[in-house]
Amino acid sequence: MTDQTPAFIAPDADAFDAEIRRRDLLGYWMIGERSNTDREPKPAYRPRLWHWDDLEQMAYGAVNRVSKAESYRRFVGFQNPDLKLGTTPNYLVGCQLLLPGESAPAHRHTMDAVRYIVRGGAKAYTVMDGECFTMQDRDFITTPNFAWHDHNNEGERDVIWIDGAVSPLVRGLGVGFAQMYSAERQELAGGGGSGPYDARAARKPIRFPWAETEKALAALSRDTPDPADDCVYRFVDPAHGGATLPTLDCAMTAMRAGWRGVRHRHVHATTLHVVEGAGVTEIGGVDFAWKQGDTFVVPLWTWHRHMCDQRALLFSIDDSAVLNPLGLNRLQVE
Repeated sequence: MTDQTPAFIAPDADAFDAEIRRRDLLGYWMIGERSNTDREPKPAYRPRLWHWDDLEQMAYGAVNRVSKAESYRRFVGFQNPDLKLGTTPNYLVGCQLLLPGESAPAHRHTMDAVRYIVRGGAKAYTVMDGECFTMQDRDFITTPNFAWHDHNNEGERDVIWIDGAVSPLVRGLGVGFAQMYSAERQELAGGGGSGPYDARAARKPIRFPWAETEKALAALSRDTPDPADDCVYRFVDPAHGGATLPTLDCAMTAMRAGWRGVRHRHVHATTLHVVEGAGVTEIGGVDFAWKQGDTFVVPLWTWHRHMCDQRALLFSIDDSAVLNPLGLNRLQVE
């Protein structure tokens, strides 16, 4: 301020703050969460459990209620009631259903996606960038940023899988691109054409067959158990190492009968789909009883522990891949 620039004088603090806002300015004292006191993350959404029966009923209800042309993809998501869009603020998980003879048209988008196959078949497959990936029971398949992909069911039984995509994150950043392919299906062993840019940075789709995952879990069972989760097999991109994708990390957890994990919490939010078994997870002091097919979400920085009387398998999706490179993730164990 110079001698020629007088200070703005207001009759009271409210009037001064109103004038600040009128000029599209912001005073530090007007910010709700300031770094002048101790604080920690507080999730703006609660834990939630979705039962498989509800999900399956709605997915099959969509078969007759919503036309294939209208639905584009028969996807039903786990929408957290505390959020505008998403299972968590960064990603949306749900299921996708393909009846025999159906296809989901080819397209691509800038959100990473993952697919855990609940019920597949020898003639069910997804094509990504011209390469065919069979969708067998309990397989896990990645769909990297801007990879062309279509899904096809040429078998005799319905195919259903768990989808996870970082659509809320991409929307929040305002960086979403999407593109339709020139035909409903891609040609095999060929690219899909050019787009506005290519951000894949050599990321390639990966299929993790269930037989390999099962073998890895068996080997882990001979090691010292993780105090929180027992045996955890993380789906690592072999070409890049680390997280499954730049925005999503996925794992398969095996807990032995009688498991009682320690209470712990982390900044990343985790969504878990029950592949096998039954148990209870205490989340924020509330017990959530789960069984095969159910899916539940553990919000960020929320105390939780897993317990099961019988062997259980849980497939998980989390957003630690976004947080870890930025140094924003933390883990606390009791």
